[in-house]
Amino acid sequence: MDVILIQDVPNLGYKNEIATVKPGYARNYLIPQKLAITANPTNKKILTENLKQAKHKIGKVKADAEALAAALASTNIKITAKVGTTDKIFGSVTTLQISHALKDAGYDIDRRKIHITEDIKTLGTYHATVDLHREVKAQLTLVVAAEEEAQA
Repeated sequence: MDVILIQDVPNLGYKNEIATVKPGYARNYLIPQKLAITANPTNKKILTENLKQAKHKIGKVKADAEALAAALASTNIKITAKVGTTDKIFGSVTTLQISHALKDAGYDIDRRKIHITEDIKTLGTYHATVDLHREVKAQLTLVVAAEEEAQA
């Protein structure tokens, strides 16, 4: 069954793409969750017209994403965490913490667009990938440091 994706769906496709899926997956998950619509001739015609009208806007969005990727590549994000005596973090650094650190640095990026390749459980320097656009991904450098104890 062919469906037109309304939103980006991981491991399936991006917004405004036509994807072939099993009928049960479309009927029971994609369509009720408002992630896709059926790809009948009317919806395909509407999609092509919308893509034609939005072509110049898509180029601008991609250019903005590339500029943001260049800015993120030159930025080191510092995350502080409580540590034990062996420099192990209590818990681990999550994408939510990275998103908050980016927001403090002036970048508003959703935590679902940040991907960490390894668990961050010790102090040090790590790398994360940020999906800014379907064709633009940025590498982000994270520095995990010990949280300073408040002296009373």
